[in-house]
Amino acid sequence: MSQPRQQLVLLHGWGSNRDVWRPLVTLLRPWADLTLLDIPGLAPGVESADPGLDSVLDEILRLAPEQAVYLGWSLGGQLAMALAARAPERVLAVVTLCSSPRFLAAADWVGMADAEMRGFRETAAINPGRALRRFDSLQVAGAETPRQLLRTLQGTRSALPGEEIVPGLDWLQGLDLRTQYSQMEQPQLHLLSELDRLLPAALAQALDTLLAATPLAETAVLPRCAHPAPLQAADEISSLLCAFLQKHNLLRAVGQHRQSLAKKDVAQSFSKAATAYDSVAQLQRDVGAALMSRLDGLAVDAETVLDLGSGTGYFQPLLGQRFPEAAYLGLDLAEGMVRYARGQHGEAGQWLVGDAEMLPLAAASVDLVFSSLALQWCQRPELLFAEFARVLRPGGYCVFTSLGPETLRELRAAWAAADQYQHVNSFLPVDELQQSCAGVPQLRLSLSVQQYQMRYGRVRDLLHELKTLGAHNVNSQRSSGLTGRRALQDMMQAYEDWRTQDGMLPASYEVIFGVVERT
Repeated sequence: MSQPRQQLVLLHGWGSNRDVWRPLVTLLRPWADLTLLDIPGLAPGVESADPGLDSVLDEILRLAPEQAVYLGWSLGGQLAMALAARAPERVLAVVTLCSSPRFLAAADWVGMADAEMRGFRETAAINPGRALRRFDSLQVAGAETPRQLLRTLQGTRSALPGEEIVPGLDWLQGLDLRTQYSQMEQPQLHLLSELDRLLPAALAQALDTLLAATPLAETAVLPRCAHPAPLQAADEISSLLCAFLQKHNLLRAVGQHRQSLAKKDVAQSFSKAATAYDSVAQLQRDVGAALMSRLDGLAVDAETVLDLGSGTGYFQPLLGQRFPEAAYLGLDLAEGMVRYARGQHGEAGQWLVGDAEMLPLAAASVDLVFSSLALQWCQRPELLFAEFARVLRPGGYCVFTSLGPETLRELRAAWAAADQYQHVNSFLPVDELQQSCAGVPQLRLSLSVQQYQMRYGRVRDLLHELKTLGAHNVNSQRSSGLTGRRALQDMMQAYEDWRTQDGMLPASYEVIFGVVERT
């Protein structure tokens, strides 16, 4: 993906999860940096220590970029508007899909009858599954192919509903954001569906009246579409969203939230390195073996093991021996690595391309995450740990290694003596990992640090190894051109100051070992 032109936060509706956005994701990713969340109180299987609305809104803001456009479907649209009122400096614009500022009818507003909503809430308190099935039937009512749409909608869910989704109904009953709609200063776009039977047909006129004096507000209707609009009208939504943002000068080059690493470059670099990677991966093997030994002290009864950042699949046989009855999932950001691993290990497991900060896995679907020297490429640890909490079953573990900021300090110092550019990748420190995990109440994290050192006769040997591994500089702050011969010579000369008495050049690696427990 090229430099994103906007940050988008996508908020799903009640009884759904972030998978409802998948048809839109492929259309938005070429120009947007996406934050997708499974929202407590709305998403089946997503527990929260404090499911109150204020706490959920605060958690969304904690996980979201400093500034973003918010796109919310159904109840997610109400949450987006509530966030705009709560933190207007963080919300650049709001787009809602099939959403109303007030879900319940009132003397001056169209909506669901209060008695019907109370009955629905009472059913949910006794039997959440029955309530959700009834809600699904209302969502697809009016669709041209309701049975097919119902199957698609229910296929986006990975967990059975329980009492964890009841708070969302309380929010639907209580939220009345009409004042926030009419007083909002940021641009707002409200998309309704022509065939929506969950929301009244008169809502379009009611919104136009409510927003008549709000200059930056717009409404539009998606033709031939029912309530689950993200599953039916991805192309139309993407086009309308893009045009809306262009109109308000909100499609621009924006810096990614804390993104000092270009993920596209990371993926391409490791893809190119796949065939030769294992020939120079001694450090990776040593660290991985040490991480495997950390499993000895854990009571892990694994049915599903995720090898996160699986690379060439080197650890698949070892994990298979340790957990012979478990299903193995190898996942890597680099398509070339996944293709190579699949070719080497065949049907020994399932191989997926994916991002650790947005795993393409169901909630509570994994017992053990094993990740060796991969997580250093993640620059938003708060999303990473939120994903661990989502995909790990209660009692599950994640064991991982990552690189700390003191990694390759000799090479960094040598380059600093040669020019002003950043030539060595930057990695997150221990305290930032601890702080990010502390914000996810379902997780317990323990960390330790171990120093490793590789030794080389020439600087060129180190540079060749890094390039062969695909681990050379992918920082977005690197020089945009080729490094000059003079700068390279100056760097190699400066590196000579590190040569030891035995004639070797050291390369230090700060390796962080972590164990995450899902409570």
